[in-house]
Amino acid sequence: MPESTTVGPLAGYKIVEIAGIGPSPLCCSLLADMGADIVRIDRKGLTGLGFEYAGVKADIRRRGRPSIAVDLKHPKGVETVLRLIENADALVDPMRPGVMERLGLGPDECLARNPRLIYGRMTGWGQDGPLAPVAGHDINYISLSGVLHAIGTRERPVPPLNVIGDMGGGAMFLVMGLLAGMLEARNSGKGQVVDVAMTEGSAYLAMACFGLASSGHWTDTRESNPLDGGAPFWRCYETKDGKHISIGAVEEKFYAILLETLELDPTDLPGQLDPEGWPEIIETLDAKFKEKTRDEWCDIMEGTDICFAPVLSFSEAPHHPHNQARGSFVEVEGIVQPGPAPRFSRTPSRVKGGPPDFGAQTETALAAWGFSESEIDMLKSEKAIGREQ
Repeated sequence: MPESTTVGPLAGYKIVEIAGIGPSPLCCSLLADMGADIVRIDRKGLTGLGFEYAGVKADIRRRGRPSIAVDLKHPKGVETVLRLIENADALVDPMRPGVMERLGLGPDECLARNPRLIYGRMTGWGQDGPLAPVAGHDINYISLSGVLHAIGTRERPVPPLNVIGDMGGGAMFLVMGLLAGMLEARNSGKGQVVDVAMTEGSAYLAMACFGLASSGHWTDTRESNPLDGGAPFWRCYETKDGKHISIGAVEEKFYAILLETLELDPTDLPGQLDPEGWPEIIETLDAKFKEKTRDEWCDIMEGTDICFAPVLSFSEAPHHPHNQARGSFVEVEGIVQPGPAPRFSRTPSRVKGGPPDFGAQTETALAAWGFSESEIDMLKSEKAIGREQ
């Protein structure tokens, strides 16, 4: 295996991040872990948005990059950002459509200063369409994409945290769009705008389900499909101690191991793929799994091909032996958090540090990006930069 280096695969790429909530900070955390040089443009005062209520250190999506406080309503604050953009490979815009244009930081202005710039725009509804200008959150975006309707109980949809719209359909598609754009720009010498909409990203994540629905193999009734909790082989079960385990024994051979381990005769049960018989099988498995505690089932089923795992809480997950063996979680400045992913054999990612105080590196980061001491002093004196006290 080639000798490991100390920088990630994106070392040398420079990105300007306009501070936002939801997917854009996670996107930039991934890019920073992979070695990109990112500077985050925070507002001069508190916004009341995101995780501010929990304190700076709680929002670990801001890890690994410096924070600059800039007044984007001050002409010289805008000019400061444009100066940074001149030396950047990409910009992350988390604002509603039209906001950056009104600030004088829209695609036309930015690409005029840097024709190779990849201008990443992250919104819920997209840059156009009748809903583009209105507010929304993950729960709304995955509602419109059809995804939320499929998740939950027969009685009602249940929001699956904000990981499908914000993080999956948003952050991951923004990462992919920025990387593809930067790669293309190295060949063409030309920048472009990347329009990422969480409605479209979340729908894309559910592509397989759309295919099944279009071909008549998916019903709109929740808990009646193979992968929505309706099937006994894809379901969470309560254990004797009130905790839960997950079963994903979809394939026939894995389902056979499950029944054998539970000492159940398949001839006494309806067929695995017979939806009419699923309630009977679920009732049988419910009773079986309540005979032992979660840890007792781990002792019996972990390490087999049943497709089994305990359902762990956020506080439990870092302590599971598998996660510990891989070093999946790290502790940074007293906060336990997911480590970098994915993993690279020659240019490993790393966490460069915890989330900084807002605007804490205004002077040092500007200097690192080419601003002189006198320029920084002038911007401070005119209150174009620097955190409000």
